[in-house]
Amino acid sequence: MLHLAKCVPAFLTCAALLAILPFGITPACAQLRGHGGPVRALAISSDGQTAISGSFDSTAIRWSLTRNAAEQVLRFHADAVNAVVLLGDGRAATAGADGRIAIWSPGKAEPDSVLEGHTAPIAALALSPDGTTLASASWDHTVRLWPLAGGAARVLEGQTQNVNGIAFAPDGRTVVSVSYDQSVRIWPFAGGTPTVVAMPSPLNAVAIGSNGEIATGGADGKLYFLTGAGAAAGEIAAGPRPVTSIAISPDGALVAAASIGGSVAVIDRKTRTLARKLAGPELPVWSVAFMPDSRTLLTGGADNVIRRWNVATGDPIDPLLLETTGDPLAAYAGDHGAEVFRACVACHTLGPEQANKAGPTLSGIFGRRIATVPGYNFSEALKRLDIVWTPETVSRLFEIGPSAYTPGTKMPEQRIGSAQDRAALVQFLERATKR
Repeated sequence: MLHLAKCVPAFLTCAALLAILPFGITPACAQLRGHGGPVRALAISSDGQTAISGSFDSTAIRWSLTRNAAEQVLRFHADAVNAVVLLGDGRAATAGADGRIAIWSPGKAEPDSVLEGHTAPIAALALSPDGTTLASASWDHTVRLWPLAGGAARVLEGQTQNVNGIAFAPDGRTVVSVSYDQSVRIWPFAGGTPTVVAMPSPLNAVAIGSNGEIATGGADGKLYFLTGAGAAAGEIAAGPRPVTSIAISPDGALVAAASIGGSVAVIDRKTRTLARKLAGPELPVWSVAFMPDSRTLLTGGADNVIRRWNVATGDPIDPLLLETTGDPLAAYAGDHGAEVFRACVACHTLGPEQANKAGPTLSGIFGRRIATVPGYNFSEALKRLDIVWTPETVSRLFEIGPSAYTPGTKMPEQRIGSAQDRAALVQFLERATKR
């Protein structure tokens, strides 16, 4: 069972509360914390207002980067969400280890459509420059090109191992895939034989700059540069551990290469030199994405947290990334139970007049059967449970943890060991959630 990154206080996280109470989704709270597992994929809108993340917890989250809060949790996939992309019309695409691609409209609880055909996990997605075609890379050794207007996907075959990365050239004339088979393949979009470039290492990720230059990296910790035609154009060691994700800044000056060792190398593209390293927790960083300003980088890692970095200094920005609204717990100043709950105020509201956030309001929780909030998409495991939320049941599940109290769910394991803290939380919820 994956453990959540801790918010403050250390014994409680908003994701744990949301997972265990009757809703069955994974939330967001301060510092873009919301996933119940490592953040595997990130994408940012061209205006910098919105981001979407995918996680090993099988969910995707659509974020408001102006409010630093979750707008929608997307629950569909039966396994890890490995790839996400924002489409030009406000929609999003998510793809997972279940081999499926889901297309989502903002605010809808179910996908508009589901693209099926891959027979193994999908590792990466890319959108064509004209926004008409979605490319997917899969561990079934294929690339598929999906026309978003409808119709059958075109299958590109030939790679002999897992295909881990995919990217379109800026002119849309080629699609580039990288694989464990130590090759880069440059596929003509119109069809025909690909250019195959043998590489010295199994490859995990690829990105293409606005000038068509290809950057790729993988198991040996190096970043390799190729021209759009596939000719070698330089290399640099990003670090001693495998490269997991690559992003090129919108202005083309920098390449960010995330590492399974926990750091992100920021490379000067022109000089092929290491500009600096971003060092967070010593845990794998699975995803990186530049903001439109080319000076800010988002990273997603194995501690389940999305961080924001100043790439010029290498420093994290706003370590607590709190919502810019007023304190929703101001009326409960001095209440210990409210402080226990504070980790979750960006995930839930408490009163009947307040709107849902990443999770539904907790108003009226006590006396309600698990998984019965109207209009909410619950996991099947929670729907089958015979639990009514009372002070005793809420206290019990935090005492023994969700894996014991709600067996069969995919929720992260969290406990509140202190009986005093559990009692304070329950008493606060009794007062604050009365209708």
